[in-house]
Amino acid sequence: MADSPRVMGDADFARAPLPFSATGFAGKTVLVSGGGSGIGKATAWLFARLGAQVIVTGRTEEKLVTTVEAIRAQGLLADYRVQDIRDYDGVATLFAELYGEYGGVDVLINNAGGQFPQPAIDFSKNGFDAVVANNLNGSWYMMQHAALQWRDSAKAGCIVNIVAVVPRGMAGGAHTCAARAGVIHLSKTVAVEWAEYGIRVNCVAPGVIFSEGMGVYSEEARSAFDQSNPMRRFGTPWDIAQSCVFLSDSSARFITGEVLTVDGGGQLWGDLWMAGKPDYFK
Repeated sequence: MADSPRVMGDADFARAPLPFSATGFAGKTVLVSGGGSGIGKATAWLFARLGAQVIVTGRTEEKLVTTVEAIRAQGLLADYRVQDIRDYDGVATLFAELYGEYGGVDVLINNAGGQFPQPAIDFSKNGFDAVVANNLNGSWYMMQHAALQWRDSAKAGCIVNIVAVVPRGMAGGAHTCAARAGVIHLSKTVAVEWAEYGIRVNCVAPGVIFSEGMGVYSEEARSAFDQSNPMRRFGTPWDIAQSCVFLSDSSARFITGEVLTVDGGGQLWGDLWMAGKPDYFK
């Protein structure tokens, strides 16, 4: 049921929840896909430090174990599940297991995904399909199964999808632009459809973030990335983790269907060539 309209007063402000409280996510379970490295790993760490029970999932068990062991070593709550998000039935089983063990999840951070830099004209069918299956289909499978569980248990929930800054396109990344644009508009659509269930759905669009993922880019491309925004620097996984927490916290309780762009102003100004700038444009 929607909140009854009422003018807030001093007593309300004095006891309203504080954003980023040290225990703000205590008693909450947060599922982070792609949680073994980069943005996903940073996000898992931040939620754990704020009191959440964190579950990281991905395809590589070794990475997940390393992340969980490091978080647990600080006395924080973390667990992992090996899961390929492209497996629809496997994702359904994952959510069923988490419901049985943890009573379900409260927040889903849809971070798993990936791409490779290449001019679009050279894409193979398998290469294009793989990026779309991972970034679009897999994200959708996680979104739908989370929402089904929240609806059926009459429990509110929050989804944050990690996407990309796609309004101007990204030369060398047409496949991921197609997939991420799909996730963005899925999010906008279901943010309306799922509002009746108390489910908020938002996206974070990172710019150039310096993490393990930089390894897939050429030296030429990497050397120019810090010129892709007017701040002339890379962002960090922690920048994105904090944005995910903001959108999952009470501070964003009136935000849904939005894309928070965290790119140092790159969408306004910049020159980004994922596969290196062609001679034609030099």
